Amino acid sequence: MYRIRRVYRTKPGEAGNVAKLVYAQAKLYRDAGHRSDFTVSYNGYTLPGERNIVILEWTDDKIMSPGREGNNIPPEIMEAGMKYRPLLEEQHIEFYEMVDPASMGDK
Repeated sequence: MYRIRRVYRTKPGEAGNVAKLVYAQAKLYRDAGHRSDFTVSYNGYTLPGERNIVILEWTDDKIMSPGREGNNIPPEIMEAGMKYRPLLEEQHIEFYEMVDPASMGDK
């Protein structure tokens, strides 16, 4: 099982707006069967730590390219992404393999 994290660095003051738009797009992905349940979190400027950050996380059994053959992404999902792209400075994706509790002797 993998935890997949997409990290968005927003333009100053846009983290809350981007978080709402990313949430809307992630919901479309989930509802279309392309992703599992997800979380979206952000830090605008009121919390300690890195500012102007939005984080989208979900889990999946496999890491698969969204551009793979036969994967048809509905146009409304792509349109949703176009709404927040002008508000970003950069973005990247991270992949983490999750520890299986059964392999650690836990039930």
